[in-house]
Amino acid sequence: MNQGLKLLLEAGPLVVFFIVNAKMGIFTATAVFMVVTILSLGYSYFKLKRLPTLPLIGGAFIMVFGGLTIVLEDDTFIKLKPTIVNTLFSAALFTGLAIKKNFLKTALESAMSLDDEGWRILAWRWAFFFLLLAVMNEIVWRTQTTDMWVNFKVFGVMPLTLVFSLTQVPLIMRHGLDDEDEKEANDPKEPKQENA
Repeated sequence: MNQGLKLLLEAGPLVVFFIVNAKMGIFTATAVFMVVTILSLGYSYFKLKRLPTLPLIGGAFIMVFGGLTIVLEDDTFIKLKPTIVNTLFSAALFTGLAIKKNFLKTALESAMSLDDEGWRILAWRWAFFFLLLAVMNEIVWRTQTTDMWVNFKVFGVMPLTLVFSLTQVPLIMRHGLDDEDEKEANDPKEPKQENA
């Protein structure tokens, strides 16, 4: 799947959420957001024959918190969702690093190959970034209007995440493995046999 289509599938539901919220309010926007998210995940599965880990987890939380928002008619739940999801992602990465298990590598190694040091640094950076997003979401939704919070998600979080991702490119290039390096890293060399 090309990067443009991948970006559209990941960002598209949020853009639709923003447009519908401006026209019809947060509850209708939440319902549409849920439907478009399902369609996006379905198309991803159709193209890839699998569901990417992070969008799948995010989609599951959208269903749960979106459903609570609609059923209870309380937009607190959909506003809390980014805080909880980003906190869980951050906690998972920090915990993994503490126990020498890199969950970021587990989630992304099918998309790119890095040496262990590269994965470790990248995991630390994303752990802190997810934590930052959680804190920012809490501040915005608790102090600003619903429309301002939606604007923040679309025009704040999305560009910030894109910029942060781009700043990781030098690290990825520096620690990236080519096919030969990856083969050597994954396949230990057989010991040489001495002639009798």
